[in-house]
Amino acid sequence: MAEYDKVLVLADGSERTTMTAGHLKEYLPGKTAKRVVLFHVVSSLPEELRELEEEACCPALLERLKRQADESQKGILENLEWSKRILVEGGMPEDAVEIRIQRARRGVAQDIIEEARKGYRAVVMRRRGMGSLKNIILGSVAFKLLQSLTFIPIILVGKAPAVRRVLLAVDASPNSLKAVDFVAAILGGHGFEVCVFHAVVGLGAVAFNPDEDARRPLPECEDEDGGLEAYKQKVGRLVVGVRERLIATGFDADKVSVKVACGARSRAEAIVNEAETGGYGTIVVGRRGLSRVEAFFMGRVSHGVVYEGKQFTVWVV
Repeated sequence: MAEYDKVLVLADGSERTTMTAGHLKEYLPGKTAKRVVLFHVVSSLPEELRELEEEACCPALLERLKRQADESQKGILENLEWSKRILVEGGMPEDAVEIRIQRARRGVAQDIIEEARKGYRAVVMRRRGMGSLKNIILGSVAFKLLQSLTFIPIILVGKAPAVRRVLLAVDASPNSLKAVDFVAAILGGHGFEVCVFHAVVGLGAVAFNPDEDARRPLPECEDEDGGLEAYKQKVGRLVVGVRERLIATGFDADKVSVKVACGARSRAEAIVNEAETGGYGTIVVGRRGLSRVEAFFMGRVSHGVVYEGKQFTVWVV
């Protein structure tokens, strides 16, 4: 089984960081992670301190604000130490969890991007600062990271409990197949339950039976019915093939299911709805699908799942 080299966990020193550690211990420690780096970038001197430093008449106030800043950093370190303890208690060797705090050099987002290029297998972050898609601030760190971390899988940790049930949304695109391999490398052989899910936009109440469709020979007829039958068989072969791929990497056969949802208004909506009704905690999607007319840093489907499935943990591969 493939193993992680390193996982980069973005830590802000708040309760969100300990929640992230609690989530990760269910997925990584003692299983596939060789090393976890809890990474915090200290932004440059706050604006109010920079202004006061230029005012010779405010030394006492400046000193008090600096003490407050120092206390804040002390609290962040304590939080990261507690988060490390959670991971160690979850099975990670103590020397495999590193706390790294650095002062911003080129900016918080840019420093994170540079760090992510140093041999990491994935970046883990919370949704803080993302807001809704319509109200997102272009300068926010979260948005910059989603826009720029196209070379590495991103794990966006949500508020949903870290249940061991994963919804793996697939199509025939290369990124979708990368997502399959990513899930196999991390979770294969560790008792996770996975549903291989494909959403079909339109076609009304057309029934799919993926197992049966995958076994049928392709129809010779090219009429409308034959075309629909060929499409159903193609979809069946896709999801059943992914299921077999997962089983080959260590998933229990009785814990890997397949489902095709037909008549969806949008694939993203269908994926999120399935996660809600099926009791899943994690959704996995490929960064881009088959369509060429997509958002500039993510495809329409992954883009929609990230912003509509806010309560879930979403892996974008």
